[in-house]
Amino acid sequence: MSWLDELEARLEQQLAAFLAANPSQEALLEEQGARDRQARLVGQRRQLQRQAEQERQALLQLADEIRRWQERVVKARAAGATTLAERAEAHQQGLMEQGRQRWQQLGELGVSFAAVERDLRELENRPRPPRASSLEQDWAAFEAEQALEQLRRQQR
Repeated sequence: MSWLDELEARLEQQLAAFLAANPSQEALLEEQGARDRQARLVGQRRQLQRQAEQERQALLQLADEIRRWQERVVKARAAGATTLAERAEAHQQGLMEQGRQRWQQLGELGVSFAAVERDLRELENRPRPPRASSLEQDWAAFEAEQALEQLRRQQR
């Protein structure tokens, strides 16, 4: 075992002992971990949305190009340029294959997006432990209660 492994093991033991002695800190640590995960998921969702928009735009451009080549195929056939029409048609088929691949990629992005959305919903709906009040909050509540009690005495 290297010194780094030993140090890591010792730090993990100290953290576990600290969290066992301070359960409120463990809850805070878990809450922070959940917030960090949520932030990562929100970033992933934005990235997937950008990628999906790029794919949609690429598909629209590809559809326009396929239409142009279809028109060229028709024009070449009408003019009797069979060889040129066949080459244009082969190019059009290649573009259509690219379109099918892009549709598949867009579908995969949709599946990934749905998984991120599900994970975000689970995080939002998770049970949250009540937050342990801080000493400052407890002291402020105590002082407010004391002031309220003093007002009651004065009213009598």
